Amino acid sequence: MKSIIAILGIFLIGATGFAQNKNAKATIEVDGVCGMCKERIEKASIQAKGVKSATWNVDTHQLNLIYNEEKTDLTKIQQSIADSGHDTQAIKAKDEVYEKIDPCCKYRDQQVVDDHKND
Repeated sequence: MKSIIAILGIFLIGATGFAQNKNAKATIEVDGVCGMCKERIEKASIQAKGVKSATWNVDTHQLNLIYNEEKTDLTKIQQSIADSGHDTQAIKAKDEVYEKIDPCCKYRDQQVVDDHKND
């Protein structure tokens, strides 16, 4: 009986070691140039199930995330962002989706990027 309890105890301790983080933090790079991009990127991030917080910095292009690893992963989050028209460090937005974003948000166009630097 003692050995069964000991085995169950070891099993339970081992199983909890594989638990995923419900408040995982990550930072990824996302291309964009303005406040409208910020809104779109953060909204697309939050729409990924399990994302609790998403804050994108216009100057650094860094997206800070807090998410539940049991419900999502960085690939799914980055796909949601790419589906909104923004390139991430791992997934590039499809050209047809990128073309639908506002002309002032065309981060692949160097002239638009330069225009935002002067603001």
